[in-house]
Amino acid sequence: MSNKYFGTDGIRGTVNQGNITGEKFFKFGLASGTYFKNQKKAKQIAIIAKDTRLSGYTLEPALVSGLVAGGMHVFTLGPLPTNGLAMLTKSMKANMGIMITASHNPYYDNGLKLFGPDGMKLSDKIEKKIEKLIDAKNTKQLTNPNLLGRVKRLEDGNDKYIKILRKNFPKNFHLKGTKIVLDCANGACYKAAPVLLKELGAKVISIGVKPNGFNINEKCGSTYPSKIQSTVKKFKASVGISFDGDADRIIMCDEKGKIIDGDQIIAMLARRWKLKKILKGGVVGTLMSNYGLEIFLKNENIKFFRSKVGDRYVKEKMKKLNFNLGGEQSGHIILGKFATTGDGLLVALEVLFSLRKRKKASKLLNVFKPLPQVLENVLVKDKNIINKPKCKKAIKKANKLMGRNGRLLIRKSGTEPKIRIMGESYNRSIILKCIKIIKQSIK
Repeated sequence: MSNKYFGTDGIRGTVNQGNITGEKFFKFGLASGTYFKNQKKAKQIAIIAKDTRLSGYTLEPALVSGLVAGGMHVFTLGPLPTNGLAMLTKSMKANMGIMITASHNPYYDNGLKLFGPDGMKLSDKIEKKIEKLIDAKNTKQLTNPNLLGRVKRLEDGNDKYIKILRKNFPKNFHLKGTKIVLDCANGACYKAAPVLLKELGAKVISIGVKPNGFNINEKCGSTYPSKIQSTVKKFKASVGISFDGDADRIIMCDEKGKIIDGDQIIAMLARRWKLKKILKGGVVGTLMSNYGLEIFLKNENIKFFRSKVGDRYVKEKMKKLNFNLGGEQSGHIILGKFATTGDGLLVALEVLFSLRKRKKASKLLNVFKPLPQVLENVLVKDKNIINKPKCKKAIKKANKLMGRNGRLLIRKSGTEPKIRIMGESYNRSIILKCIKIIKQSIK
């Protein structure tokens, strides 16, 4: 049974509709605060960060009100990457962390991601328990007036996050002589990313660093990589780096202008980590990971397993298998040696560390030949349409047509009202025919 409020990656939707209202966020704050209260602690603490959406100014006070009403003391951090929030939740010994974001979605969407005291995203089991509290009567969760929480703004969240990142690398690590195009998607890392790379000595050409509340992910960021592609060529940069709205994804571009997705980055890191004896166990990908990655890792004698789509499922599988590297084609990459969730800036540093000896990005990052892959996102009113007989029949027909020429994956988006249809095959015409068959049954 699917969750009532939580999707693949937290709670997400259109602002002032459905679950994304001030009223609901009060309940989310109260319920999550109630769940994470630890009576053995002298002080109950929640920390909140957000991306740059205008709606954050509406939703954050409501969330804070719910937490305070339940007896939680709240620290607000302002715009900060998602993993920065996860890292600080753990380092500040908070009961919980909440990131107000809709990640790569347009400005008119918003939502939240919850983290436990260990800096980990929540399991389906814990999410269901919180959902029960959301729907319960508030009166039982409201604290006595003398036990209400207090609220304090912390201005140095980005500084703390940068310090944690830098501790993972040698003190003598620098990027002098490296020209980098940086696209921050007008999102959560617009402060931290340029500051950090400039501190390391890189020449940084920054785009997507002027958020206005509405331009997050707008023709920029990891979902619009052509921006770094053209800018790298224009300025003859060494590499291009593109993040999404909350900076937990990374897409790159080599010095020739070729886009490098999450699968290629994972392949490079897996090979390098194995050589350096850093790799633990193997690699976790998802159902969407290119089959070419699987073949490459097999040839490198590196174990590979797939999880459900979503970086928290990747992390859960990594934890279960005791692996320290995993991620998604979309650029969610988890470096288990350093982090509990995807962190675009951390991954960027790890790649740049590999490039520091004047290596060409084109030679380092084009690791395997991917199978041609086509992904189409179909906007729907009801995502359960894929369970209808007409759609099931079409999927069966398409799979029969594909045969052994490749594979098809049809799934509901966990973050948007869309059905995602993905096909992989060396025969592109077969992919397109199969996708067409399925699309016709959906519309």
